Amino acid sequence: MYKKAMRRQQKRISRREFLGHSLFGLGCFGLARTKGSPFGDRHGVIQRETPEREPIRRSLGKTGLRLPIVSLGVMNADNPDLVRRAVDLGVRHFDTAHGYQRGRNEAMVGSVIQELGVREKTVIATKAMTPSERQGKTPQQAKQNFIKAVEESLRRLRTDYIDILYVHDIKDAGEINNPGITEALALLKDQKKTRFVGFSTHANMAACIEEACRGKFYDVVLTTFNYALADDTELLSSFQKARDAGIGLIAMKTQCSQYWYRDSLPPSQQRYYEGQILHSALLKWALRHDVITTAVPGCTTLYQLETDWQAAFDLAYTQEEERFFQNRKIKTELAYCVQCSRCVSTCPQAVDIPSLMRTHMYLTCYSNPSLASQTLEGVSRSNGLQACSSCDSCRANCSRGVPVVRRIGELKLALA
Repeated sequence: MYKKAMRRQQKRISRREFLGHSLFGLGCFGLARTKGSPFGDRHGVIQRETPEREPIRRSLGKTGLRLPIVSLGVMNADNPDLVRRAVDLGVRHFDTAHGYQRGRNEAMVGSVIQELGVREKTVIATKAMTPSERQGKTPQQAKQNFIKAVEESLRRLRTDYIDILYVHDIKDAGEINNPGITEALALLKDQKKTRFVGFSTHANMAACIEEACRGKFYDVVLTTFNYALADDTELLSSFQKARDAGIGLIAMKTQCSQYWYRDSLPPSQQRYYEGQILHSALLKWALRHDVITTAVPGCTTLYQLETDWQAAFDLAYTQEEERFFQNRKIKTELAYCVQCSRCVSTCPQAVDIPSLMRTHMYLTCYSNPSLASQTLEGVSRSNGLQACSSCDSCRANCSRGVPVVRRIGELKLALA
């Protein structure tokens, strides 16, 4: 049912230019910036030449890799010129996944890297086996399916090896030691089909990272980290434990501003939520934590890429960026879902609200119905969107101000 609904929704998006004209085209300011943003193509490309400058580089745990602190999240990009320009600028780490754009994203990255002849100079990371693909599988099935997915990724990426191979979207520390997955990772590493192994995590990040530290199996963790998490002392503590254990940390979802907070501000303050000031400030904030080796901001235009890349050379805040942090109460008021799951206890049906909020984000802010579908498929029917239909009114709420009720209603409408 959900797959059919998502396919119908994808057709609607292509017809109506979802972000520009649909119900949700309100100007999302997350990783995928919208047409109305100053990052859009209509503003042209920043042509900054940096021949005399070298980007800041950091070591990735015990891997031996040293990476520029700004990398490229390719998830939503479908323009090969973006990857070409990234290589030209000096970006050396590219983050993709087996399921992004149904494999087309990996194929694009692999094609450009081969065309430019820079495979030995680049670090390619990809992910396999989403939660829905792991669900209900025996260890042997999980191992076989994981290896099969990686073999497909290698073909699409046109390479004999992957530099960083992640298990996709670990939510529970108990999943980290899934014997089928760890056996597959160890085998692929022995076969030199991957150099390093890791996992990505959007929820329960601290617990997952600490479990990885105890297990001493994983080399790298790709974790959500942004200013909305500034007061998460457990997460910051887990970062230090990862550093001590030699695990490299890569940050995703670093630019976390959302339209619903911007719209609540008076007009005189809304300018801080437009353009380069916001995104450069938030990216710099994440990278000023030197336990983070590099960030993978998602870009879809050359302007976005070149603007983000400037942070690789200097993490000092400009005066305007300093005013942005001084004037905003983002730590306590930014309505960004941090996947803490505390909202679940406020729902009589114990619906998996964090997963629904991520589905909403991928569908609306990222305009990526495929990824939204994958996320929704990972939620069981008993605590997914269908469970919401048994309530006359929604009583779920978020302590951080995320408009849970509104977004669940928007999801229902989108999938109707």
